[in-house]
Amino acid sequence: MIGKPVWGRVLLKLSGEALMGQHSFGIDGDVVGQIASEIAEVHGLGVQLAIVVGGGNIIRGVAASDRGIDRVTGDNMGMLATVINALALQDALEKKHVPTRVQTAIEIRAVAEPVIRRRAIRHLEKGRVVIFAAGTGNPFFTTDSAAALRANEIHAEVLIKATRVDGVYTADPRLVPEARLLREVTYQQVLERDLRFMDAAAISLCRENGLPIAVFNLTRNGNIRRVVCGEAVGSIVRRELSGG
Repeated sequence: MIGKPVWGRVLLKLSGEALMGQHSFGIDGDVVGQIASEIAEVHGLGVQLAIVVGGGNIIRGVAASDRGIDRVTGDNMGMLATVINALALQDALEKKHVPTRVQTAIEIRAVAEPVIRRRAIRHLEKGRVVIFAAGTGNPFFTTDSAAALRANEIHAEVLIKATRVDGVYTADPRLVPEARLLREVTYQQVLERDLRFMDAAAISLCRENGLPIAVFNLTRNGNIRRVVCGEAVGSIVRRELSGG
């Protein structure tokens, strides 16, 4: 039995790497199709859903600067990579009959709308999925920061961050086998312990506005729906722990 959503408006943060599956680069059509199916399922529950997608499967600004490209130029390249990913996800969603709009922080009017907050909210109210691309439109800001910004702008009730691990750990579980999963953690604990599942600027913005962050494993089928329906999946980050 499919549960009832506990949040009415959600922002989903997808990394670019999530779209490349087991490949080392690019977009895996089957993986994008599977993610689109899960998003369509959540959309079918009546949830207003916005998405911020990264571009790391194509290029990262930091990596480009390490290769001798100017950092600002590299970040602009990375933002354009997120537009490619957003269009791929839009195509997959619309093949599943989910109405979708892409909005970009760098204007590319031939393929997408510019980011206009009120228009984005209106799309959500009309049952359209909104995909935000090109980060914040500024260099030196990650797509995590863009996700926190857009979530607050559209008055999302939660930011859900898809990862390749089960949630927030005391250390990177891929490097530290004894790392423990934290089912609940506060913003302050994340910053003090330097738990790097999301950058500090994004965490601080969520803390300032009391926006909870749910962190979960995207590779487990059905987890987007489970998180949105309030099942005990992954980790939740908020101001205070539920026990106090």
